[in-house]
Amino acid sequence: MKKLTILLIALGACVSQLAVINTAFADESSKAQQIEDKFKAADQNNDGQLTLEEAKAGMPRVAKAFAKIDKDNKGYVTVELIKAMSGN
Repeated sequence: MKKLTILLIALGACVSQLAVINTAFADESSKAQQIEDKFKAADQNNDGQLTLEEAKAGMPRVAKAFAKIDKDNKGYVTVELIKAMSGN
């Protein structure tokens, strides 16, 4: 009986951890989707690249960090670069 009780407690702890991990993953997926949606709306010419001007108009937080995100000084950022900088 003691072993069963300990096993059930351990199982409950594992289920709780999985729920926390699942919630965290859902939050990250939601954040990534928000970035993609905002990027698509800001990308005026739909070329998959956001210039500083497009960022100023549609993603002001990206515009403020533009130089940091555009490490190679290409004059544009991509959704992948933005997500990488945001931790997604």
